[in-house]
Amino acid sequence: MSAVVVGAGPAGLMAAEAIAAAGHRVTVCDASASAGRKFLLAGRGGLNLTHVEPRPGFDARYGAAAPRVGHWLDVFGPDALRAWVHELGIETFVGTSGRVFPAEMKAAPLLRRWLHRLRGAGVEFRSRHRWAGWSDDGVPRFMTPMGEVRLSAGVLVLAMGGASWSRLGSDGAWVPLLAGRGIAIEPLLPANCGFDAAWSASFAERFAGHPLRTVVMSPDADAEPTARRWTRGEAVVTATGVEGGLVYALAPALRQRIAAQGTATVLIDLLPDRSEAAIAELLARPAGGKSLANRLRARLRLDGVKAGLLREGVSMETLQDPARLAARIKALPVKLLAPRPIDEAISTAGGVRLDELDERLMLRRLPGVFCAGEMLDWEAPTGGYLLTACFASGRIAGVGAAAALEAR
Repeated sequence: MSAVVVGAGPAGLMAAEAIAAAGHRVTVCDASASAGRKFLLAGRGGLNLTHVEPRPGFDARYGAAAPRVGHWLDVFGPDALRAWVHELGIETFVGTSGRVFPAEMKAAPLLRRWLHRLRGAGVEFRSRHRWAGWSDDGVPRFMTPMGEVRLSAGVLVLAMGGASWSRLGSDGAWVPLLAGRGIAIEPLLPANCGFDAAWSASFAERFAGHPLRTVVMSPDADAEPTARRWTRGEAVVTATGVEGGLVYALAPALRQRIAAQGTATVLIDLLPDRSEAAIAELLARPAGGKSLANRLRARLRLDGVKAGLLREGVSMETLQDPARLAARIKALPVKLLAPRPIDEAISTAGGVRLDELDERLMLRRLPGVFCAGEMLDWEAPTGGYLLTACFASGRIAGVGAAAALEAR
């Protein structure tokens, strides 16, 4: 019996490897002209494979899906992923932030070696094969430049991604095909995305593209100060709002707040390594003829985009009051209006509900059909967490598919 895997990203390729390793024939189909296009683009600036954060803290990055994803990581977690990369002949190193990268930083060398190994194991690749559901007799259908093709298979593994970066193949076109078979699917939403803010024209023109380094951000503007959750990191001001790793980490909470209330307000601590009292004391010292901008720069090293952001969100009265200004420096409110469009997002939330799948990631309503990767209803921040779970879910689905073939 043979298997068909739809999607040549990390999850699909990992599923194909597990099935081939069990001695079964595998055909990998992808709508694009080549394998791993999104994987390659994601690794252009440095392929962040995984992270060395210990578990269970690692698992907690997956939010509500943490219990389920944790089971995947029990089988193929961050340590197993690094060992697998080493087996391909690719060395890795740990960056200062705990992120794990291949020694060459790029995705292309890893992908080339992986595809070579898969082909050596007998895996067949078919490009420009877009999955189109099933024929009346249950055979998977594909649209190709030469017309419709049908590929009989003992098992089908779907790993087609979410709906971000549609030009690379992740366009969510699979949603109606599965929904039409009664599969419950949570709406696909932007994750690891930027958010729009109502910047003034002058601020946007001057500071778009400037990084906000070493800040702390909280999505809990309405909570009591002692109940606020704060996350440290970096962000980038854009012409329309903010983006970057710190914003991505807060995206689920911000998205939910905007859906419920129409907007979301984040608080930004511009000087997380100084106390509010120390800041107020420095600001209260005699001006000595110096302007506020000079005092912020000389006494607090607060200038550039941080000073611009402070002026953007603080009234003139507050700027003239050292105590109130110190409080704002430690908790500057910034109103966010909406997430950026889904096609700009690094990844998506939503997808096939996890309760539609058994422990092998087989659809309960469609025996013999497995799902893996970003098309499932989970999300994770960047930093290696997203990619780790894609690999892990592919391994789970592949092992499950191989077992299903053997059972037949």
